[in-house]
Amino acid sequence: MTPADLSRTVLDAVRRAVEDDTLPGPVPERVVVERPRPGGVGDYASNVALRMAGRTGFTAREVAGILRAEIVRSGALHPRIARVEVTGPGFLNFTLADDSHGELVRTVLKAGTGYGHGDALAGTTAAFAPADELRAEVWTETVVRLLRSQGATAAVIPGGTESCRPVPVPAADGFAIGGLFARLGPDAARWALLRAAAHDHPHTGDELLVQRESNPFFRVRYAYARTRALARNAARFGITPDEAEHTGYEEYEEHTAYAEYEAYATPHAATTTAMLLTALGDHPAALEAAARLRAPDRLARHLEHTAEAFLRFQETASPLPVGDEKPSAAHRSRLALAEAAGAVLAGGLSLLGIDAPEHL
Repeated sequence: MTPADLSRTVLDAVRRAVEDDTLPGPVPERVVVERPRPGGVGDYASNVALRMAGRTGFTAREVAGILRAEIVRSGALHPRIARVEVTGPGFLNFTLADDSHGELVRTVLKAGTGYGHGDALAGTTAAFAPADELRAEVWTETVVRLLRSQGATAAVIPGGTESCRPVPVPAADGFAIGGLFARLGPDAARWALLRAAAHDHPHTGDELLVQRESNPFFRVRYAYARTRALARNAARFGITPDEAEHTGYEEYEEHTAYAEYEAYATPHAATTTAMLLTALGDHPAALEAAARLRAPDRLARHLEHTAEAFLRFQETASPLPVGDEKPSAAHRSRLALAEAAGAVLAGGLSLLGIDAPEHL
C-alpha cells in the first residue's frame, strides 16, 4: 500500500464524516501522508486532523479520533492496514499489514515504469511561458512531464501565465555551440541542471562524467543497469521475469511476514530490504511533491536514495544463487524486488528526460 493509497483512504474518511455531519465541511483538497516524524509510530502518518481542527470546533485529537473511527468502521479498514492509531497532539498513524510489502512489489511490477503516476493533480491546468535560458527551458519541460504524470493538464505555450526561473547557468554553458550539452552529453547535462534545487547554482563540472561511486549521476544509472544485469543472469539459472513476478510471491504468501521470509533471514539483509521497500513505497509521494512544487530536484534526490538502497540490498541479499546454492523461492523474491527497483529508477529517469542504460 502506497502513501497515495493511504491518502485516498483518509480523504474518503473525511468525506464520510462531513456527509454524516460528524465534522463540518469543507473537505480538504488533498491529504498528506508521509513517514512518521521522530518519536512517531507505525509506517506512515498524517497531520490532517491538526489542519482541520481550527475550523471544526473540535480539538485535533478529537478530529483524529473521528477519522480513525470512520476508517475502521463497518469493515472499511483496508486489508493492507493492520492498525490505525492517534498519537501526540492529533496525528493519525498507520501500521501496514505484514503482506503489504509483498503487495507493494507486485504493484510496482504491474505498473512498471508508470508506477507512481496517478490523478492527484487531476483538474489542475498549468500553462508555462517559453523559457529563454537553458536551465529554465529544461526545468520547465521536466515540470510539464511531472505534472502530466499526476493527471494535470500542462503545456508550454506562448503567453503562458506560469514560468520556472531556476538559477541560470553561466552564459558559456547556455545555448551556445560547445555549451553544456556538447561538453557533458544530454543525459549528464540534464542531471546537472535538474539535480540542484532551483535556488542553487547547478554543478556542471566534468566530474559528472566520472564512473565512480562518488558520482551520484553514475550511481543512479549504474543501479538501474545492475537490475537489468541481474535479470539477464537470472535467466541462465531458469529464473525468468515471469517467475520472479508470480511464482516467488505465490510461494511467499505461505509465510506470515515478509521480513521473516527466507530471502531476508539475516539482520543486515532485513535492514537493507526495509530501506529499499521504503524507497519504493515513497516513490508516488516523491513524484507528486516534485510535480506540485515544480521541483524536479526532489525526484533526482529520491532516485539517488533509491539507487543507494538497491545497491546495499543486492550486496546483502543476493538475487542470484551463490556458490553451490540452488535457485529457490528466496532468489525469485529477491529478483522481483530488484526488478521493482529497476522500474522505479527507469521511470524516474524517464521523467527527467534521462536515458536508463541496459549496460554501463
